[in-house]
Amino acid sequence: MAAEASSGDLVQVVALLAAGVVAVPIFKRMGLGSILGYLAAGVVIGPFGLRVFSESEAILHVAELGVVMFLFIIGLEMQPSRLWGLRREIFGLGALQVGVCAMLLTGVGLAGGFPIAQSFVAGAGFVLTSTAIVMQLIEERGEIATPKGQRIVSILLLEDLMIVPLLALVAFLAPGGTDTTVSQRFTEVGIGVAAIVGLVVAGRYLLNPLFRILADARAREVMTAAALLVVLGSALAMQLSGLSMAMGAFLAGVLLSESTFRHQLEADIEPFRGILLGLFFLAVGMSLDLSVVAHNWRLVAIYVVAYMIMKALGIYIVARMLKSGHREALERAVFMAQGGEFAFVLYSSAAAVGIIDGQANATLTAIIIISMVLTPLAIAALRYLTPRDEQSLEGVDIADGLTGSVLIIGFGRFGQIASQPLLLRGLDVSIIDNEVEMIQAAADFGFKVYYGDGTRLDILHAAGAGRARAVLICVDKPDAAVRIAQLIKAEFPLVTILARAFDRGTALQLIRAGVDYQLRETFESALVFGGSALEALGVDPEEVAEVIEDVRHRDTARFETQLAEGIRAGQRFLKGNIGTPIPTPLAQPRRAGRALNEETAGVLNKAETKN
Repeated sequence: MAAEASSGDLVQVVALLAAGVVAVPIFKRMGLGSILGYLAAGVVIGPFGLRVFSESEAILHVAELGVVMFLFIIGLEMQPSRLWGLRREIFGLGALQVGVCAMLLTGVGLAGGFPIAQSFVAGAGFVLTSTAIVMQLIEERGEIATPKGQRIVSILLLEDLMIVPLLALVAFLAPGGTDTTVSQRFTEVGIGVAAIVGLVVAGRYLLNPLFRILADARAREVMTAAALLVVLGSALAMQLSGLSMAMGAFLAGVLLSESTFRHQLEADIEPFRGILLGLFFLAVGMSLDLSVVAHNWRLVAIYVVAYMIMKALGIYIVARMLKSGHREALERAVFMAQGGEFAFVLYSSAAAVGIIDGQANATLTAIIIISMVLTPLAIAALRYLTPRDEQSLEGVDIADGLTGSVLIIGFGRFGQIASQPLLLRGLDVSIIDNEVEMIQAAADFGFKVYYGDGTRLDILHAAGAGRARAVLICVDKPDAAVRIAQLIKAEFPLVTILARAFDRGTALQLIRAGVDYQLRETFESALVFGGSALEALGVDPEEVAEVIEDVRHRDTARFETQLAEGIRAGQRFLKGNIGTPIPTPLAQPRRAGRALNEETAGVLNKAETKN
């Protein structure tokens, strides 16, 4: 019997993994994104599809940890000073958007003939945007660190905080809810504040010493376990105090954002975050009760459309009131027009105290989930319906039919300097770049730069990459540099390729792509800088040259080791400042060794005789 139960559990695990592995690539290839793929897969294998799973609630509770870990990683990128700089957006923009949308959505319920308490609870639940969906979307677009991305993050943080007063309002609006005394409400608020203060104190004074002790133990698995302990422990503390688990994880991330272990923590948590977040979307898809949708399809359809339109309208109005541009306001409205996972908590609490019944809870939950499913589709529609921001090419020539013996791709600060020796030598140099403002500025200094994107094969042909004796890849984006190198090597294998590498990892990728020469953009200047520092401290110039050459040899040896064994290899070639053992110097000694006594001289003579 135990073997049969174990086999059944394994079937469910395999089904979960298979559903995600099959659905996500298909939906991403269709341009619909990974989130919709997970949601669709969850519907298919859930209790209202193929019935591989009979209860989605248990999986949803576990999968919520994916959202928790996602917020922890976002917190790691958000230093306290940066978070303090967003206080106006959090408590100004966030509060205004929540207030306006709550009034509009409550009005939708009242217009449908529902009582004010039910209308408010239904609308307030829909106000709480899906943190998981929105954060995943803006991360995929690379906009978390941009100003408009930071404004969205600020609103989401305020909405996470709002779950506490909303749950208190649910208790107040419930039949008999007025029996709760003022002192009890103040006690609940006090517990929440005390939990936040305790977490801040622990994060400031305990976490860094803890991780320092664990790092000294040099047990990687213990560091990973400690990272998980911090995330889950913070989430549990917030949950027990009546606050959001995601908020606790976010605060823990913020408190560790300036720690020396930040990157290590991010690397340890990332695999768990990705898997659990995908599992969360699968569980949300499983929670969609198709029988409820079928029996109440008119009501569900009307309120999904009405709620999404009214919430989007409220978001757009608030954004425009606070001086955001039309494009940004429209994007924010579409991104945040859905309900979120915190609505499930609010609706369950309202059902528990008798404000809504079980049927209404199921219907509202279905409305939330369908709105989450529709969000990626709405974003795709927005992308196709709104015109893209196109650069004006007035006064700029497009690369076509260029015949230079050298092609420079990218003409920023690096490309400009690299072009000087070639131009002074009288070589015929063609230059392309895809930033119009830079091209126009370069013309003022006597440079003819053509417009062209080096990551496109047709542009490389038009720019004369096949006819050039050498191509210099001088772009500043690592992924673009590697992509260009791969295209040129595949299409023009005989052309000499010289590439600028952003960092060591990019240099390794460029070597594997087949470039003939690569240079890390800061390597040479840093060596010159370090050598000048030694000279300023009174070190003899000849000795400085020998030290710099030693650094070169060590770096070359480390780089070759990394090519063979991976980016983390070759640590023995680095000289640290905490007493790390260093191998024999790669540079030759300035003077030959000599014996200081007769016994040593005899040993050395015997060694020379054997050799």
